[in-house]
Amino acid sequence: MKAIVVTDQAAGTAGMTLVERPEPQAAINDVVVQVHASGFVPTELAWPSTWTDRRDRDRTPSIPGHELAGVVTALGYGTTGLSVGQRVFGLADWYRDGTLAQYVAMEARNLAPLPGDVDFTVGASLPISGLTAWQGLFEHGRLRAGQSVLAHGAAGAVGSMVTQLAREAGAYVIGSGRAADRQTALDFGANEFVDLDNDILEDAGKVDLVFDVIGDDVGKRSAGMVRTGGTLVSVVGPAEVRPADGLAVDFVVESDRAQLSEIVQRVRDGRLRTNIGSVSTLDDAIAAFNPTERRKGKTIIHVRP
Repeated sequence: MKAIVVTDQAAGTAGMTLVERPEPQAAINDVVVQVHASGFVPTELAWPSTWTDRRDRDRTPSIPGHELAGVVTALGYGTTGLSVGQRVFGLADWYRDGTLAQYVAMEARNLAPLPGDVDFTVGASLPISGLTAWQGLFEHGRLRAGQSVLAHGAAGAVGSMVTQLAREAGAYVIGSGRAADRQTALDFGANEFVDLDNDILEDAGKVDLVFDVIGDDVGKRSAGMVRTGGTLVSVVGPAEVRPADGLAVDFVVESDRAQLSEIVQRVRDGRLRTNIGSVSTLDDAIAAFNPTERRKGKTIIHVRP
């Protein structure tokens, strides 16, 4: 099968190569999925799990990519809940070969059924962005109706999901980002927007929840904007500065079939839109991951035409 592999961490996305690899076999509780579309997060090339296994042993050449939508082609021993021929989408294990390939073997529990009226491209764009937003808002941030949310990177793949889910939950959303992102953030439902290049962030006032996908100075300054009893949720590591009278939570997104089903149902109902920036083929994926100019939204790879 065709697959993209990485062997050199220092090379980043420029070190990706398209090769032929054996098709994976299903282990106990696994399924094999024929990948139709795959998502990719460039920062995963900095994650230890891309390069080593759980015992810290080198596992290169490894196949990156962890989001997918496709069709189940084989079941491992003991696998239940899914069937051959079923359309699925989900989030592959960080420490196993990923989804930038024509086939992937993964645990069945990390997949959810993909309804027939949801395109594979859309399905592949949902797992990381959707689950990150869902878990950050509702599990870690304990968001309630009537609260306020500061969503950094509100025009990005995760931030746009945060904005939409928070608004649906009855929150007031302040989006942040670059000046060029203002209209996109507002189109995804932000009530107002902070231009991080030209506006004073603190002028947005106190909020109940900060959802930080940026870190660095923005993350530090955001801690002071959390009102008493509020929460700073970070997906870029532990907060360097914690709220004086609130909580700071950092987390790594986890696969959850029930949450994936909730997310895709909102897409079907028109309550949630994905933020897809560009779509490429597997043959052209390496160029797509090394763009010459800034691209907005998520890059999706069509693995099967």
